[in-house]
Amino acid sequence: MIRSKADYKAYLAADKAALRVTDSLRDRFFHPIWNYQKLLRLLEYRLNCKHGLLSKPYTLWVRYKFQKESVRLGFSISPNSCGKGLELGHYGDIVINGKARIGKNCTIAGAGVLIGEDLKNPSAPIIGDNCYIGPGAKIIGGVRIAEGVTIAANAVVVHDIIEPYTTVGGIPAKKISDSSVKKNTEITY
Repeated sequence: MIRSKADYKAYLAADKAALRVTDSLRDRFFHPIWNYQKLLRLLEYRLNCKHGLLSKPYTLWVRYKFQKESVRLGFSISPNSCGKGLELGHYGDIVINGKARIGKNCTIAGAGVLIGEDLKNPSAPIIGDNCYIGPGAKIIGGVRIAEGVTIAANAVVVHDIIEPYTTVGGIPAKKISDSSVKKNTEITY
């Protein structure tokens, strides 16, 4: 969670590296996912660090821009739910519940991803660091997912995945491989 201006800058640097964004004019102005993630991190910074009366109008303007961009790209990602180094592979129909927690250096590969609560149990998933979530994957309920787990495309996860750096798939998701898309290495920024 962003707690200071230094944290804000670290989150931006990690997200930029995860998205492989360069300093080119094309990436600066015409990379919709990078622009969205900059707004997400700015909103998180404003909500967590700027509480003065004079800062409220700017925070409201940032929230308005964030909501407008969310609708345009098809994202419904709550602030303060994703760790640094987030990589959104494609825009379109990605929903992350506000109670969900996603670790650092995670990749959400494509559209159709849902990370949310179960109607019976109002708790949301907790996803470890370095995870890869394939297109169309659904992670539902108060499940815990270990570090480095790869969730295959269209998998439905309703139970805890406790073995790190494995691949799960299917409906309901079960272990299908002892390897993972993300390697067991520490990434530093």
